[in-house]
Amino acid sequence: MTAETSQTLDRGLRVLKLLADTDHGLTVTELSHRLGVNRTVVYRLLATLEQHALVRRDLGGRARVGLGVLRLGRQVHPLVREAALPALRSLAEDIGATAHLTLVDGAEALAVAVVEPTWTDYHVAYRAGFRHPLDRGAAGKAILAARARPVEEPGYTLTHGELEAGASGAAAPLLGVTGVEGSVGVVMLADAVPERVGPRVVDAAKEVAEALR
Repeated sequence: MTAETSQTLDRGLRVLKLLADTDHGLTVTELSHRLGVNRTVVYRLLATLEQHALVRRDLGGRARVGLGVLRLGRQVHPLVREAALPALRSLAEDIGATAHLTLVDGAEALAVAVVEPTWTDYHVAYRAGFRHPLDRGAAGKAILAARARPVEEPGYTLTHGELEAGASGAAAPLLGVTGVEGSVGVVMLADAVPERVGPRVVDAAKEVAEALR
């Protein structure tokens, strides 16, 4: 630190860097120890960062990087979509269903990239920007499953009729992408998801994760 720098801003940036380096978030106590400051200072830093959506805290109190970090750079979301599109396009064409990349935004799941198949007679209309609670639909539930089993490699999640009557979904979480919680999935008009779809969605999620690293 020098006379020209701000200690508070420096600490806030260090908080963001610490959170960006963990997949599972940090508690106030953990941040306090790593920064070498008391918990009151950390609470104030987190509250300020939360106001700008740069940090979010889950129900367990763990702080994570918020999607506001992505909004700082107008080109970040397009870059995320661009990186994910090849894997999503391959998934949509292979399965014949609408494929999507979904990220966590607070307590909601936000679809940031969607690809529809070109060869099917009909498919589910699913648009980028669509939001839904994390505990409804395959995309959100896959993310929650990854939080519950952080050490293991999560598989895929299947749902039916939770977001749209008659529609089934399959999704797998993104793993190993620092500062990003999300999932890759498909949604289709079917009473049940075919057996091969789940493993295929897991492979697509791995491809997207590799593209985002």
